[in-house]
Amino acid sequence: MTAPIEAQIREILSTYEDPYLKTDLFSAKALRTLNFQQGTLFLEISLGFPARQYELVLKKQLKTLLEPLPEVHSVEIQVTWDIQAHSTQRGVKALPQVKNIIAVASGKGGVGKSTTALNLALAMVAEGAKVGLLDGDIYGPNQPAMLGTPHERPHSLDGQVLEPILHWGLQTMSIGYFVQEKTPMVWRGPMASGALQQLFQDTRWEDLDYLIVDMPPGTGDIQLTLAQKVPVAGAVIVTTPQDIALLDVKKALNMFSKVAIPTLGIVENMATFQCDHCGEVASIFGEGGAEALAKEFQVPLLGRIPLHQGLRESCDAGTPWMISHASHPIALQYLEMAREVLAGLSLRGKDYSSKFPHIRIQN
Repeated sequence: MTAPIEAQIREILSTYEDPYLKTDLFSAKALRTLNFQQGTLFLEISLGFPARQYELVLKKQLKTLLEPLPEVHSVEIQVTWDIQAHSTQRGVKALPQVKNIIAVASGKGGVGKSTTALNLALAMVAEGAKVGLLDGDIYGPNQPAMLGTPHERPHSLDGQVLEPILHWGLQTMSIGYFVQEKTPMVWRGPMASGALQQLFQDTRWEDLDYLIVDMPPGTGDIQLTLAQKVPVAGAVIVTTPQDIALLDVKKALNMFSKVAIPTLGIVENMATFQCDHCGEVASIFGEGGAEALAKEFQVPLLGRIPLHQGLRESCDAGTPWMISHASHPIALQYLEMAREVLAGLSLRGKDYSSKFPHIRIQN
């Protein structure tokens, strides 16, 4: 590669900011190979997050920038991804078959947290990741109904470890698989916390890139168990725009900060409502609150999901929106949010504990 053309190519690439990494490919250490020979430019890009669909967008954007160079006759780009385990709370033992655990939480109930957790998990599957979904809401396990698997019952091959329920490309587990729909979970906090820990540890998760944990609302015993016993790489906080919800979200944000779990972003649900008849868009629960909260705590505002009747109906029907309306603008929003969450996580510290040698002392 001649020096002038190499300098031009590198200058162009250094000015390109990846929309999800929020930095250039050099700074993100994503550009592995840059080779120019006889008019053909070859780039090898390795991302730290899955990009099955984003790969096409990235290639198109880079070709648009590089193909106008007079000496460049063709641009060939290879995009791969390598998902690594990321650091978690100190002193919490990792689960070998799960690389990263992401908690989806809220300060209060009724904000659409479970809907968000499910559709974000499915968006990650759509991008090529191996994903599990753990329903951590012991008192109100809604995921089996939303997945369309309310009558499934897990089995065990060895009488000790549970096999996850496989559906829509997800490995799933929930206390809802073991109880009748109308059976109340009248458990004290320690019992519910123990159940969450058991579901996490005693499920045969198979080589997961990400395990999404749909947390119960609030900041009680189960959340404390999550922080102390489960290695969490990051959290996504779900809220609605009204002031009361935002007050509770602040508690959740502060809780995760105190237990050294980074917040990967905030999702604002029910942000707007568009009338089917007149088309008018109204912010019926208020506006701007989640954006101000994101600025205050210096975390990304991942997206604003509108109040949509079809989204609610898809959950009730057991056919998630990412499955039934994969090309709908709301589904594309979930994809965008999933990419931003995983790209942000990919830039955080890696967990190298699995690479340490095991020392055994024998007499």
